[in-house]
Amino acid sequence: MLACQMCVQAGFPVTPPAVFSGRIGARLMVVGQAPGSTEQQTGRPFNAGSGRRLFEWLKQAGLEEQAFRSRHYLTSVTKCYPGHSASGSGDRPPSPIERRLCRPYLVTELELLNPQVILAVGRLAITTLLGTSAPLEEVVGREFARDGRWILPLPHPSGASRWHQLEPNRERIAAAMRLLRRRLADLGESSGS
Repeated sequence: MLACQMCVQAGFPVTPPAVFSGRIGARLMVVGQAPGSTEQQTGRPFNAGSGRRLFEWLKQAGLEEQAFRSRHYLTSVTKCYPGHSASGSGDRPPSPIERRLCRPYLVTELELLNPQVILAVGRLAITTLLGTSAPLEEVVGREFARDGRWILPLPHPSGASRWHQLEPNRERIAAAMRLLRRRLADLGESSGS
């Protein structure tokens, strides 16, 4: 099987392979921005510091990492590591062209899995899935119905971000986790899932 080469052929310095994991039939999907260098090396989404913080948040909803990874699906707006930022600190966000080239893969994942709940992690995922560039304060801690699914926005769990460290925003994240717990209960998913 040949891997996608569209971004490479278009001149973007991405590093394949695509990084995603989970099972078909998952009722919950996590969509992030793009894999980081650690995720690209391990082939496992949300595997570095941001992933640790994300799973700390998910514990508030009663979700443990190992069980979560075995039952649910983790992916991103773009599938390959986009490379380092021009400043050399951190990872480069995918360009609009890269996002457009990769969009059919996310659409296919959504069609194949048909998740009932989606966690949109970070501004890029929120914008892609909700079509809004509203401030995080307006969307985190709320849920949105789209195409028969519930979308719960979360901030990017990066250690470089201060947003999630502010007390009012920590409460917004806690509210999102309460909504997630309720949605999973509605689906008959146990807290330990």
